[in-house]
Amino acid sequence: MTTVDTPAAPVAHALRRLYLVRFAFALVWAALVFATGAGLGVFGTALLVLYPLFDVAAAVADVRSSRATAPSYGLYVNIVVSLLAAIGLGFAGASGVPAVLVVWGAWAIVAGLVQFVVGVVRRSMGGQWPMILSGGLSVVVGTTFVLGASAPEPTLTNVAGYAVVGGVFFLISALRLRQARTAA
Repeated sequence: MTTVDTPAAPVAHALRRLYLVRFAFALVWAALVFATGAGLGVFGTALLVLYPLFDVAAAVADVRSSRATAPSYGLYVNIVVSLLAAIGLGFAGASGVPAVLVVWGAWAIVAGLVQFVVGVVRRSMGGQWPMILSGGLSVVVGTTFVLGASAPEPTLTNVAGYAVVGGVFFLISALRLRQARTAA
């Protein structure tokens, strides 16, 4: 097995690790949401706020690891958007499930657009097609969250499913990054 040593190789390696951590976090987080019945008590609201805060931490780690290559300004946008989502979800948690779904959906739409753009910019690195697809899917699913907020009995279990699917896309991208790194 040979590896390619390009300026992007350390970034790809760091992204691979980050994507694996994001996959594991999404699974654990979704399991906790399912286990708590997706209620909006103190613990449920804290879980909802935790997810975009983790996204902020992951984007900061991504920015730090990709300093060797051209900076991705989309990551900075993602940090701000996710931080605003965490604050919004904290307030929305006190207002009920429909408010949470609107905030979560708006965040999914904007973050999905950012993820799509970052994936397109990084496409030459390899392993980014799952991120591009995930970003596009996030826009669509975010729209359904916003529209679903007006349902007779809206639920948060779909948010946990959204996290699992996103986690799977991170896993696929991590595996593809490894393949791209060892393919030369």
